[in-house]
Amino acid sequence: MDVLTNPPGKITPSPWPVVWALSVTEIISWGTLYYAISVLIAPIEQELGWSRDTIVGAFSLSLLFAGMGAFPIGILIDRLGGRVVMAVGSFASALLLVLLSQTQSIQGFYLIWAGLGLTMAMVLYEPAFAVITAGFGSDARKAITTLTLAGGLASTVFWPLTQGIVSALGWRYALIVLASLNLLVCAPLHVFFLPASSDKRPATRQETNKPGPDRKASALGLILKTRAFWMLAVAFAANMFAYSSLSVHLIVMLQEKGFSIDNAVWLAALIGPMQVFGRIGEFTIGSRYRAQQVAFFALALLPIALIGFNFAGSAWGMVVVFVAVCGSSNGIMTIARGIMTATIFGSEHYGAVNGALSAPVIASRALGPLIGSIVWSRFGNYDAVLWLLTAVALLAVVSFSFAISTAKQVRHPRFIS
Repeated sequence: MDVLTNPPGKITPSPWPVVWALSVTEIISWGTLYYAISVLIAPIEQELGWSRDTIVGAFSLSLLFAGMGAFPIGILIDRLGGRVVMAVGSFASALLLVLLSQTQSIQGFYLIWAGLGLTMAMVLYEPAFAVITAGFGSDARKAITTLTLAGGLASTVFWPLTQGIVSALGWRYALIVLASLNLLVCAPLHVFFLPASSDKRPATRQETNKPGPDRKASALGLILKTRAFWMLAVAFAANMFAYSSLSVHLIVMLQEKGFSIDNAVWLAALIGPMQVFGRIGEFTIGSRYRAQQVAFFALALLPIALIGFNFAGSAWGMVVVFVAVCGSSNGIMTIARGIMTATIFGSEHYGAVNGALSAPVIASRALGPLIGSIVWSRFGNYDAVLWLLTAVALLAVVSFSFAISTAKQVRHPRFIS
């Protein structure tokens, strides 16, 4: 079943304004908390004299904290609603970015980035998907695709914007400007457009007959123990591990194959537009197919592309196809991760379950590039790295197949009835 059902009373009269508001906040949140660091590394390195590894290490720490916070914040989304959690996340992001602009010590730098990791878990895609799923029911897939199409513009907008501010004002003032966007744009949009927790309105007759908190908690526990849940977690984490490692090392991989640095950068830059292209494909052609079929297709694209890249050498045509397929695969997977949770487990505990599934995905995003570097150091070239990533990407496909085959046991849980 790939129709996202919704508990009674959850559908708002006009849910699309929520998507438009979140589309703006996701561009800003991704741009300021995730993409801006790429521009800030060099000026921070130059002023403070820290190594690049030290600076990037702090950002990797933030991703680990985002993973650790995903599950508890998902529970908060279920209990309190998106308005409270995402608004607080935007306020906290603004405060921490201001503090980051004043940092002088490595210890403070790492501590602030750990806090920013927690705010990422409060304002990026996972909580936004939970808000949309709670409000849209059967339209959630279309709404999530629309949101990710907008979110795909974050790097396109914020890389040049951040660079322009850094050039004009310096990196410290640039962080203050980025903080102001979270405070003055994201926080108000979250407060005024996102629905409050449904628990604050009068209960309907149907809801008064629903099981109490203890039974709901028990149902959530049963979901987290199913084989389908764990196989899905392995599939999503393995896919992200392979993709994140590839994306970080791609430019150097291309240079190792004989491409100049300029050509390598140009080829790697194709990934961003191809992610958007993949999402457009999901929105148009993909909507004709079940969510499971689209997710399997996206997962299968990555190992196919990696195998092709292994044998591509310096052939321009094959490398362009490889990069295009990888970008499209990840663009579709961003949507698939958002819709498969409700497709298999229902929307009753979407925030918590999606948070639990997101935790290993976010951790893999941080660890993938590191493991790739270690393997490269051990073997001295990227051949071993590519075959490792191919094997991990194939593991994702196999695990997803097992998840789907065992999902019939879940019976769209509400395990409570």
